[in-house]
Amino acid sequence: IVVVFAVLEIPKTGYAGRWKLRGISRNFPMNILFLHQNFPGQYGHLASALAAEGGHRVVAVGEHANVLRRGALQGVETLTYEAPAGARKTTHPYLRTQEAAVRRGQQAARVLLALQQRGFAPDVVCAHPGWGEALFIKDIFPQARLLGYFEFYFSGVGSDLGFDPEYPSTLDDQCRVRVKNATMLISLAAADAGVVPTRWQHSRFPPEFQPKISVIHEGINTDLVTPAPDVKVVLPDGHTITAGEEVVTFIVRNLEPYRGFHVFLRMLPLLLARRPKAKVVIVGGDEVSYGIHLPPGKTYRQMLLAELGDALDLSRVHFTGRVPYPMFLSILRVSRVHAYLTYPFVLSWSMLEAMSAGCLVIGSRTPPVEEVIEDGKNGLLCDFFDREGWAVRIADALEAGAKLDHVRAAARQTILERYDLKRICLPQQLKLVKSLA
Repeated sequence: IVVVFAVLEIPKTGYAGRWKLRGISRNFPMNILFLHQNFPGQYGHLASALAAEGGHRVVAVGEHANVLRRGALQGVETLTYEAPAGARKTTHPYLRTQEAAVRRGQQAARVLLALQQRGFAPDVVCAHPGWGEALFIKDIFPQARLLGYFEFYFSGVGSDLGFDPEYPSTLDDQCRVRVKNATMLISLAAADAGVVPTRWQHSRFPPEFQPKISVIHEGINTDLVTPAPDVKVVLPDGHTITAGEEVVTFIVRNLEPYRGFHVFLRMLPLLLARRPKAKVVIVGGDEVSYGIHLPPGKTYRQMLLAELGDALDLSRVHFTGRVPYPMFLSILRVSRVHAYLTYPFVLSWSMLEAMSAGCLVIGSRTPPVEEVIEDGKNGLLCDFFDREGWAVRIADALEAGAKLDHVRAAARQTILERYDLKRICLPQQLKLVKSLA
């Protein structure tokens, strides 16, 4: 058996211990371990802040290809493992996620054992348990305090599964997602504490586990994500869009039903007929992050464009694919109306960033969005499936223009007050980590 792992920036430093004086815990240099297959993932700001404090030894473990693509963070020692084999085809379909998680947990464990043999013992481990990397942490480092990032607890009713009648669920689906939670439940039982980004996501977890999970968002850098007047953007297809035009934006990681792409695209012929000067910018890749995968070589964009045919004027609709972050911000800054749709599922950072950039966000009337947007005050809401309603709300908002600037200002104020990275979220995260140590 050959075990291969890559190590980046591993200095030979000693163990940093905890001490108390008369029963009072003091701040001290800590050993902190981050575990995330796509590191830094949700840990980018937290890991960087701990490394910047000085004195702490901050180590991260992630999948080699992902870490290599994203790059290591300054001051964070980064170790990687090779992607494990997935589940066997003969494995029961309900158990394939668990088998893949166990294999990934074993890959991570081998790296952790190598760390242990070099004398590293973490005070706190911050781990995302979703892919299985956190399964065996307590077996290798039983004295470490484990802080889990519990992103989403799946359910057969009341959330994403079965929400969309176009993609109905079956009893088989409900049984499968119940078993899918097994990896999360093992990590919940082992964790000393947990964190989740929104109250609605917190509410999805079994009541007996909710007391150990804190609601702290990763945070939005409001100093960077700001409104800016007189912006213009040259899109990848060569078209230039500027602030002041009737620009409608739709931004997701991937163009798929979970984020309402099918509803939005089918609505566009109605909107473009109402607003002959409107331009639409659609940002996102053609992969599938969540939900049903199409046959190889097929994408939801291809399928829907074929369905709409000549009804959609593609000269006014610009698909950019995924774009660099600076261009993403510029597109938000020229947007007059930003549409955000999601199943009852994890809330996207992009919606909060759009609000921080001063966009007028029209969001789907689903629980994750309703936690943030109050209709008519800091944004607008529309029923997820109401294509005619979306066309009317967007067209009316384009017509209103500056008359809705107070809503845009309130949107940014919401982010400043509740989701600001440097002043609210990051201090809460740091406090939680240090309290565990």
